[in-house]
Amino acid sequence: MFTKRTAITGLAVVAAVALGLTGCSAGASAGSGTEGTDGSAVDAATATSLADFGSLEALEEAAKAEGSLNVIALPRDWANYGAVLDAFAAKYPEITINEASPDASSAEEIQAAENLAGQDTAPDVFDLGAAVALANTDQFAPYQVETWADIPDALKEQSGLWVGDYGGYMAVGYDPDAVPAPESLEDLLGADYKGKVAINGDPTQAGAAFAAVGLAAVQNGGSVDDFQAGIDFFSELNAAGNFVKIDPTPATIASGETPVVFDWDYLNVGYGAELEGQRNWEVAILPGTGYAGYYNQAVNIDAPNPAAARLWQEFLYSDEAQNLWLEGGARPVRADAMAEAGTIDEELFAALPETPDETVVPDAAQAEAASTLLGEKWAAAVQ
Repeated sequence: MFTKRTAITGLAVVAAVALGLTGCSAGASAGSGTEGTDGSAVDAATATSLADFGSLEALEEAAKAEGSLNVIALPRDWANYGAVLDAFAAKYPEITINEASPDASSAEEIQAAENLAGQDTAPDVFDLGAAVALANTDQFAPYQVETWADIPDALKEQSGLWVGDYGGYMAVGYDPDAVPAPESLEDLLGADYKGKVAINGDPTQAGAAFAAVGLAAVQNGGSVDDFQAGIDFFSELNAAGNFVKIDPTPATIASGETPVVFDWDYLNVGYGAELEGQRNWEVAILPGTGYAGYYNQAVNIDAPNPAAARLWQEFLYSDEAQNLWLEGGARPVRADAMAEAGTIDEELFAALPETPDETVVPDAAQAEAASTLLGEKWAAAVQ
């Protein structure tokens, strides 16, 4: 199911791409004492780039010596994560990937790290929405991947505490056999959509739902500085009887319970792929101002496998993994640089949905203000 973590997403960027676990106590970090290419000892837990290891090969050897990588909250059907995990496993068979709680929230990722600190089952790495990432930087170890220069400054913390990786646009998926193609927010208020429009989660907690309200705000006379217009739209949608308070999944789409879904474009594309032969499913990025968002990678400061954690980061920002995000319908953060270098999958890149000329994403302060506003007013607006 596409039920990945409840995390509010928001970063200061105009999209550049057409945009509980238990375990034994861990001993000393496996990366400690590893030799760099110059023969000096390398403490993987404090390494901030490949330069500290001397080479990618030295990092690979350190990670293989650890032999494990603990990941959390990575659903295999989210943005092609299954293929990404499998590609890493195939490239490094000496490293066992331990996949925990694939449907956990971003907040639950951090909670797991805190609860399991000092144990060998603690997560090594995180994949987080921006609000959670920004609120928990003390939990992260700074690391700058080899392809650091390719990543837009607005999509990374400058020391490498967190780094945007893949993203997309808020879009409307719909069953063309159940409803007419929506061409604007206003269309969704009509009688054809009665009892049929859903969002992916609660916007006070879920990144995709938060972005749905953000999209409604910027297309309904508001802005990323004020989400009230988005709340007003969903209040009106609810009053019309068109808003369905069901978290969408492929099962709810297949059953006809949620024939119209606000969600990230790559997830809506994924719904269609999963339901091919069962339901027709189209994806529309509404004309007007677009709303984009990225998910972020970070290394746990207490990672039990610190070298493997850093090797995972290097892999995620490699051409191979960036093209795997693209294969999943998501927009890789290095897309522009890869297109210029000729290393992007041009066919997949060209197949991405057409996007608006103007795109917005709230910065940290705007996202915090929107979160506060939603916490105060959302429940009453759609009760």
